[in-house]
Amino acid sequence: MKILNRYILKSFLVPFLATFFIILFVLVMQVLWLQFDRIAGKGIGIGHIFQFLGYIAQMQVPLALPIAILLSSIMALGTMSENYEFAAIKSAGISLQRFIRPLILLMVLLSALNFLFLNYAFPRAVFKFKNMLNEIKKTQPALALMPGTFNSEIPGYSIKFSEKYGKDENLLKDVLIYYDLDNYQANVKVITAETGEITTEEGSRYMTLTLNNGHHYEEIYEKKRNYGKKQKMQSTKANFDEYIINIDVSGLNNTDTKEYKHDREMLSLKQLSYYSDSLKIPYDDFVAAKAKSFLIRAGIGTTKKDSTDYSTIKPIVLDNFDDEGKKLVFNTAVDLIKSSLADIRGFSSVLKNKKRFINVYNTEYHRRLAFSLASLVLFFIGAPLGSIIRKGGFGFPMIMAITIFVIYFFISTFGKKMAESGAITAVLGGWLATIILFPLGLILMTRATKDKGIFNIDTFIQPITKLFKKNNSKEKKTILK
Repeated sequence: MKILNRYILKSFLVPFLATFFIILFVLVMQVLWLQFDRIAGKGIGIGHIFQFLGYIAQMQVPLALPIAILLSSIMALGTMSENYEFAAIKSAGISLQRFIRPLILLMVLLSALNFLFLNYAFPRAVFKFKNMLNEIKKTQPALALMPGTFNSEIPGYSIKFSEKYGKDENLLKDVLIYYDLDNYQANVKVITAETGEITTEEGSRYMTLTLNNGHHYEEIYEKKRNYGKKQKMQSTKANFDEYIINIDVSGLNNTDTKEYKHDREMLSLKQLSYYSDSLKIPYDDFVAAKAKSFLIRAGIGTTKKDSTDYSTIKPIVLDNFDDEGKKLVFNTAVDLIKSSLADIRGFSSVLKNKKRFINVYNTEYHRRLAFSLASLVLFFIGAPLGSIIRKGGFGFPMIMAITIFVIYFFISTFGKKMAESGAITAVLGGWLATIILFPLGLILMTRATKDKGIFNIDTFIQPITKLFKKNNSKEKKTILK
């Protein structure tokens, strides 16, 4: 039996290691391609690039591991079934569950390792990855500027341009700059230009922006304005062929990594639980305070029992008033209802945003736990599926593995979005993919043990065949008559 255990482990580990590193390489290259414009041609050393790739690889390991397990389990069991090795093992009286027991123990171990990776290595890798991108922005301030939107990363400036081009992507088109915004004076100092060029010397605290063919507008305002009188503000306008601005970018170096350390991907399970509990206390206080406010506005909160004799008061409230009093009561009630509805609408949107912020951390907590078990869940689907389809290699098993994992990932993402919006609980949203696919794995395992296919075609064909036979017999009887 030990020889059989070694054989099944060897048959699984060889394709597993091969597929794992291939999938990891593909995922790393995909992320690198998306980030390529941020690091290519920016004077970044080869050592930093490999460090960058290392962080990306650590981020993609939790995703590559379940895919590799699913694919390799289909390949290993499919190859054995295709070569009739599995039939020989069954003829020896060894069941599928007993045969794959060493692989189940291996999946439990890999799930535990995946949990540790998701809890410790993955958050650290995400933090280092984003911190490295931030450091690249510090050394290359032009990278912080994106076309088509107002860029306010540089303190005191809001810069917009339509296009960034050139070999180093330091040439700008249709430039619009609002500056001196530190004094809380918006739109009082404006520069427009047809083109611009960014030049920055290494180690310099200034970014030089050379503008061509533009206009400069500045509004001259007094420290104390008389808003009671409508006065025209004095301003200056000027045209220029070339205008050079030295922008102090040292403020970019003051970015505190703690500002983005609260991102859910950078937190361990313990930290996610802490953030969730910390947010829930002010959320509950906010709900309680708002509920109390509604009661007070409705006059319920101030109602107290007294010694007044209510025996003479009619049960129907309006019967206690004359026509003028009834009108006054109706108008007061309508005004109170309108005011309450408006307040409730405003409160509802604020409440949803606060609740969603808590749901994000709760969902990530349960989703990370569920994703740790994804290796085990997908193995229970892949192993019996391989023995049923009886196909090895990278062809058909690859198609099956990708299809199943896409379904798993889609359900997981769908559950995450639903839970974050509050449509379902965070527990259900995080575990939705596991809840749906794990029973499927058990069904496939049962059918593979009993040497049945994925589904019995006869169950679909027999009713149709019986129907045709019945119609044919009726036609024959009609003809004979």
